[in-house]
Amino acid sequence: MAGYYEKTKSGKYRLFASAGQGPGGKRKRLTKTVEARSDREAEKLLAQFVAEVERGQYIEPSKITFKEFTERWIKNYAEKNLAPKTLFRYKQMLETRVFPAMGHLKVEQVRPVHLMEFYANLQEEGVRFDGKKEALSNQTILHHHRLLSTIFNDAVEWEVIPTNPAAKVKPPKVKRKQADFYGEEQMANLFTALGEEDLKHKTLVTLALFTGLRRGELMGLEWSDVDFENNTIIVRRTSQYLPGKGTFTKDTKTEMSKRTITVPGSVISLLKEYRKQWVENKLKVGDMWQGSNRLFTTWNGKPGHPEWPSQWFSKFIRKHKLPHLTFHGLRHTAATILINQGVPAKNISARLGHSNISTTMDIYGHILKSADKEAADRLEQVYQKIKINGVKERT
Repeated sequence: MAGYYEKTKSGKYRLFASAGQGPGGKRKRLTKTVEARSDREAEKLLAQFVAEVERGQYIEPSKITFKEFTERWIKNYAEKNLAPKTLFRYKQMLETRVFPAMGHLKVEQVRPVHLMEFYANLQEEGVRFDGKKEALSNQTILHHHRLLSTIFNDAVEWEVIPTNPAAKVKPPKVKRKQADFYGEEQMANLFTALGEEDLKHKTLVTLALFTGLRRGELMGLEWSDVDFENNTIIVRRTSQYLPGKGTFTKDTKTEMSKRTITVPGSVISLLKEYRKQWVENKLKVGDMWQGSNRLFTTWNGKPGHPEWPSQWFSKFIRKHKLPHLTFHGLRHTAATILINQGVPAKNISARLGHSNISTTMDIYGHILKSADKEAADRLEQVYQKIKINGVKERT
């Protein structure tokens, strides 16, 4: 495919590439203006431009709508790089709210004011699809902003638009919600209630409390991940569910999420007891067993539904009249116990599988401050005791 360039009076370079024939057999030519420090650099940019046109990847900013660009972004980037659940959520936000609001605009025409009006609309009453009268939460609006910012940022990198309009808009502020967790007394009542449940559910909740694993990580555990001799559990995978796709397995959330966790001997003993029951159930099912080696399966061995723990735990809480707590709250409870026992934040972060310690500090900062104050009070008590004893000795 032929291509050439010319230098403009402003010092920039205008690239030309043939794009075959248009309607009526007329030759079609695409142009692109770039900045280059020399003719040699312009030649390299021309070669890249011609290659993009040949592969059908070049996008003409003045002609493509935001919806058309985003659909290409999904195909060429999102579907290859994003996690299934993230991609599903993004598509849902785009189809239900973003495209109806600004999908018709040319991608280069989208301005900060369009985004400001869009966010303002999301804050109005009656915009929800679940029948509730109140507006969308600031957290949900922030999710929309992050999605739009990502799309426009890639559009800038791909030289479709010069600047990211979302970078000039401030979304509604989101007040971080403090993590819900159980205290010592509530934990005691929880374990008392667990004593009335079957071994499978007792094992599930105990593991959640002693490991702090995410729900999907728990449902992704296989017996080969449990080292009964060294009292460790290896987190290698996560189990997830999407409408239309069903239950599936994927890698952990981040590389830091792949980790080995040490558990107490009491937990290993419980796992041994549960393993014995698990094997007995497998033998009873016989040929109908589906071959899964997961700890938590359906009656015939299929991997358990990733949302099952939350559904069961909600019923369990109501049944035993325990204070409200989500299943994810067990993870927060595990972290809180470690903080109150003086375990360093870095160690807690690694055990929880956070990508960096700042995530741990953001979520549990208020608890860490409380624990730090308690430590200061204890130091004061020790100091006063030493001081008093010293005075007694001198007198």
